[in-house]
Amino acid sequence: MAAGVCGLQVLALLGFVVFYLWELTQDSADDVARVVMSALLIAVFAVGIGALARGWLRGDNWPNTPTVVWNLLLVPVGWSLVQGDHGVVGALVILVAVVGIVAAIRADTTDTEDVSPE
Repeated sequence: MAAGVCGLQVLALLGFVVFYLWELTQDSADDVARVVMSALLIAVFAVGIGALARGWLRGDNWPNTPTVVWNLLLVPVGWSLVQGDHGVVGALVILVAVVGIVAAIRADTTDTEDVSPE
């Protein structure tokens, strides 16, 4: 489940990258440097979350803490969206963050390679 949440987050981030680049091609951006840097920063986060999703899919135990930290950082982002008159989007961000935290905590991260059969 944690891999799925991370995968959805990657898709959302890539959607924002596409939106920023589309905005750039439409000449509707006030500050070209800001739009390019925002798109690059969002793309970097998408790659990082993609690595987490890949780790979850491979059954690794390392993505647990980074997934929890990432989703904890999303909670204040969602809250600021709620306070900024974007209640539905903010609530969705908070919901996805909470689901991601719960999925990461509940994921089985026991290392099966260290267990010797008896």
